[in-house]
Order: sequence, then C-alpha cells, then structure tokens
Amino acid sequence: MVDLHEFALIAAVLAIAAVAGLLATRLRQPMIVAFIGVGILVGPAGTGWVVADSTIELLARMGIAILLFLVGLRLDVHLIRTTGPVALAAGLGQVVVTGVIGYFLAVGFGMDTIAALYVALALTFSSTIIIVKLLSDTREIEHLHGRIALGLLIVQDIVVVLVMIVVNALGQSADDTVAASIMLVVVKGFGLLAGVAILMKFVLPWLLHQVARSQELLVLFGVAYAVSVAAVTEALGFSSEVGAFLAGVSLAATPYRDALGARLVSLRDFLLLFFFLDLGAGLDFAATVGQITEVLVFSLFVFVGKPLIVIVIMSVMRYPVRVGFATGLPLAQISEFSLILAALGLSLGHITSSTVSLITVVGLITIGGSTYLILYWHRIYRRLERWLRVFEWTNSRRTELAETDDDVYAILYGLGRFGRHVADELSVAGHRVLAVDFDPHRLAANKRDGITAIFGSAEDLHFLETLPLARARCVISTIPLIDTNKALLHGLRHHGYQGLIVVTAHTPHDADQLRYAGAELVLEPFSLAAEVTMDVIARLTQADEDRKGFGAEDNDQNPKDADQPPT
Repeated sequence: MVDLHEFALIAAVLAIAAVAGLLATRLRQPMIVAFIGVGILVGPAGTGWVVADSTIELLARMGIAILLFLVGLRLDVHLIRTTGPVALAAGLGQVVVTGVIGYFLAVGFGMDTIAALYVALALTFSSTIIIVKLLSDTREIEHLHGRIALGLLIVQDIVVVLVMIVVNALGQSADDTVAASIMLVVVKGFGLLAGVAILMKFVLPWLLHQVARSQELLVLFGVAYAVSVAAVTEALGFSSEVGAFLAGVSLAATPYRDALGARLVSLRDFLLLFFFLDLGAGLDFAATVGQITEVLVFSLFVFVGKPLIVIVIMSVMRYPVRVGFATGLPLAQISEFSLILAALGLSLGHITSSTVSLITVVGLITIGGSTYLILYWHRIYRRLERWLRVFEWTNSRRTELAETDDDVYAILYGLGRFGRHVADELSVAGHRVLAVDFDPHRLAANKRDGITAIFGSAEDLHFLETLPLARARCVISTIPLIDTNKALLHGLRHHGYQGLIVVTAHTPHDADQLRYAGAELVLEPFSLAAEVTMDVIARLTQADEDRKGFGAEDNDQNPKDADQPPT
C-alpha cells in the first residue's frame, strides 16, 4: 500500500467498493464483478493504492475459508438423490466434456500442458452463489430445472474440492514422485477424515449444544472451528480451503447449521471483497492485451458450449429441451472457485500471472453476461426454440392416448402441491384425469386409480396432438407461470379445442392478463386460500361470541339465582 495511512486507505477502498456495489445492483450484476473492478481501479493498473500486502492477503484467505465452510455447511446430498441421476450425470458429464474441450482449445493456443489443464478446469465450474441467488430472485429455485441445477452445482462443488486436493498433491516437494505424493495425501486424507468423523460423533453434538446457548458465541465458534480445521489441513499438506470445506460438512447434519449459515453470509461477503480486490489488483493487463483472441474464444465457449453440453446430456436422459435449456443456461459462466483455483496454481508455481489474468478476464465477461442470460432465459428460449428442437428426444416417453377409446374428463397440467390435490379431488369425484408433468419423480408419485400420469410440457404445441382433446371436458393448468399458460392457451386455440380451459395465476395482474388471453376460468390459489381462511375465522369468531352471549343471557334471565348459594 502506498501514499495513504492503512486505516484511511481501507476506508477509501471500502467506500469505492460500496459505490461500485450500488452501481452493480442497478445494472443487475453480481458483486463479484464490482469488486474485481474496484481491485483493478485501486491496483497498480489504476491508482496504485493497493499492491501485494500481507493484510489484504490474510483477509482474502479468511474470506475463502468462510466461503468453503458455508459450502460444506449447506451440502445437501439428499438433494442429489431427489433430483435423480440427472444431477449426477449432468454435473459430471458437463465437467468432463467441458474440461476435455477446454484443454484442447488451450493447447491449440500454444499453452503448455499444466497451464492448459488449469484453464480447462477453470472453465468447467459455475458459481453456486450467483446462480442460487438469481434463481431465488426469479422464484425458480423450486422448479424442476432449478432443483436439477442446484443438484448439479453441488456435484461441481464436490469435484472442485477433490481437484484442490489433487493440485496440492502435485505441489508437494519435487524430491518425491507424483505417485508417492498422491499416496501420502491419500493416507493423510483418511486420517483427517477419521479425525473429523470422531469429532462429529463424540465431540461436536455436545459442544454445539453448550455453545448454542449464546448466538454470538455460536458465530464465533463457527469461524474459529472453520479456520482451525483449515489450519490443521494446511499443516498436513492440504490446502486450507479443503479443511474449511470439511469443517462445514462436519456441521451440516446438526440442527444449528441454518443459524450458523444465516449469520456468516454477511461476514463471507465482506471478507471475499478483499479476495476479489487482491485478484483485480494483480491482473496483468500487458499479458491480457496479447490474449484477446483466447479471451473471446474461451468466453464464447462458456456462453454456448456449457449450456449445449447440459442440454444434450439431459435430452439423452429424455428430459424436454426446454428443461435442459433452463438448467444449462445458468451455467454459462465460470465460478469464484475457478478464480480461487487459479490463485492456488499461481501460489504453487504451476502457472504464471498471465494465465491467472486470462482466467480472471474470462470470469469477468462470463459472470457479467450470464446474469442477463439467467434473468431473460424465457425470451431467449422463445427465440431459439425452433433450432433447439433438434435436441428434443422425448417422443419415445410420450403415451399415445389420442387413439384410445377411454373417456377423459380432465387433462391436468402440473402435479405440484396444488395440482396434486386438484387431481385427487377430481378422481374422488369419479372423474378420470390425464395428468401431464415433466418431472419424472412427480409422475412416479402419482400413479393411482383414476389418474393417468404422462410425461410432457405445457409449452410443447406438438405434444397436444397426442392428447385426447376431442373427448376431454376441460383442460386445467395448475402451473402458475403466465408465459406457460399463454403458450398453452395459444396451443389449444390452434388445435380448435372447444372445452373449458382453466389456468392458474398467483397475482391479480397475471389473472387479468390470462382472462384477456382467453382463459374462461382463472384459479387464484392464494386468494382462494385467504377467502376460505377468513370464512373459517369468521365462523369460529361467531361461534365464540354465541357461546359467550348464551352464557350472559342465562345470567340475565336468572339474576337472583346467581346471588343465591347452591342448595
């Protein structure tokens, strides 16, 4: 650091970061982009305020440790199971295919083997923090593609930790062979896992129960535990990031993980500011200017190649191309872990600062661009739908019902919480229901008398041709997405459907738009639930008043009896 006193300098940097963060939120950009930009501004390429400094580096390492601790803390292996094999297949398949293609692209640009491997690995990972935040903001985290994407990201997080372990093994003393180093790491790794398992079984449950009596102490314990395990793993020859991750995993099954996670998120974001500041300040622009072609090619590959790989894998698994597109498009970026991996490679002497700069610039471009891809994926899909049809391989999973003689009372789209109850009520009333959903788990859970569940999408106009529309009294959509319902209305009109069309909306504004689009009945579950709730409350209140009034009336009619002692 130069020119300014350290305290005043930190204050100035934080003020600039706050302004940059405000600008980023207005542009709907992640904070990562703003923080790296601030690092460039206050680094040697800008004002020169920030240079290599142990204080900044220490805060950066603390931020990374807390980040990995929270990743481990929220590791939900059950989510991978509930999303089926698709999360595992798409996650591992995307990592392998992206890594292989990225490696050959890097070699084609003349990079040596080690640098090409680092670049290839950096391209494979996507940011869990950014994707989960944006999917939550758009309320799509509970949709099928959101759950698959989240499971896929968990698979990536596990892979990146394993990669860090291998990288540290390769960074051992040059006197040892690679095989011997890896064997030593494996032995130490088993010892470390055994130690963590003992803590989980015999120490942490009792200790957390004592510590959790004070929320402030719980947070302090979480930070101290994460950093301590990170320090132990670093002493054993692993990276501190691996230790922080294991510390989080060891607490993931405890009832205190949500409280810890919620309180540490702000601390994580604050400390990560210094990592991205340090990263931005260390960018080698002289080398990056000579790598413009590489930057553009790698960025284009991330934007186009990674989503296509996921689409192909999910299409092979017979998922609709729309679900594959919605799952794959958020992955069109590289992760903060890619930047951490590059920094680790630089510290071990595996790669040069020019390679780190290349990965960082690709990260800036792809993280910034993918934000808009996630926010506007519906519009992008509509523009590309006819070209993406080549990946639509779900026809073999469709049940051809148009030629059957069985009567169908209702064709129901969507077997979520609301749709499942609607289907059950129709079935109990004696009506045959043909239910359509593109979530295989929902289909498997709704196989019962009176309900035929088939695989399909409400936005697939060609799928309507396979349905017995001529014999269905009504078509019901319990999917609360206005674009999906508009597409279904358009498709039904296109096929000349004459029966009752019922759709679902969560807001009065959406309900008005759907009525204008031609829906004869719009279900508003939240409004209906509120009306029913108020009706029940009114009846209970009236009954309570009647009881009190009846008792008071008895006392008024027999005032003398009330004063006389019992006989």
